[in-house]
Amino acid sequence: MTAAESPIHRRKLYQEVLDRLMDRIRSGEIAPGSQLPAERELMEFYGVGRPAVREALQALERSGIVEISHGERARVVVPTAGSLIEQIAGGARHLLHMQPDSLEHLKEARIFLETGMARLAAERATEDDIVRLRQRLDEHRASMANLGKFLEFDMAFHREIARISGNPIFPAIVEALFGWASEYYQPLVRAPGAEELTLSEHRRIVEAIAARQPAAAEQAMREHLTRANALYRQLGATAAASKPER
Repeated sequence: MTAAESPIHRRKLYQEVLDRLMDRIRSGEIAPGSQLPAERELMEFYGVGRPAVREALQALERSGIVEISHGERARVVVPTAGSLIEQIAGGARHLLHMQPDSLEHLKEARIFLETGMARLAAERATEDDIVRLRQRLDEHRASMANLGKFLEFDMAFHREIARISGNPIFPAIVEALFGWASEYYQPLVRAPGAEELTLSEHRRIVEAIAARQPAAAEQAMREHLTRANALYRQLGATAAASKPER
């Protein structure tokens, strides 16, 4: 059966409303930050009932295109890299829980992305950037007195490198990676004896960026993350072996 011969599927009313609202948003008729017309206006404008309008608005909200506050008209969201990436956060966390093997894919993606960020940081860092990066490293070392903060400052260090790279999408990606897999990274970063090694590796990354050596920065980041992944596998194997048999 060709596409021309395939049956025409009947669409739900809310999908038609959704498409027409999207056309108005994309064209700029309803600009980012602006409120959409009230529900009753939309009902009259499109000749549909309240359920169709509400379903369309809820679909827009789920997609991160509008935000709906109680008692107010829906407002078109001003998009940012962070808000767009956050839209897939719930699905990513669910995927990791349902398919634990996908964690290996996530770790591979992290190495690919963060080594590139380190290279860009070495190429683009200003003197002020280097100062801030050294401050993140000092804060990370100071947090050893409170290991509850150690992971937080580890994240801050990697976010700083992403920021220095100059691409506003990268910090959002780093934030998302940590957020999606934070429960896996906590035992990794805070493994007994791993703190000093982590700090030493971070220092190598900083020195390579400060020396404006892109290849060295990339390699230092690769070795840091690869070592971390190997430690994770070792910890996982140890934990599995220590579980009592049923």
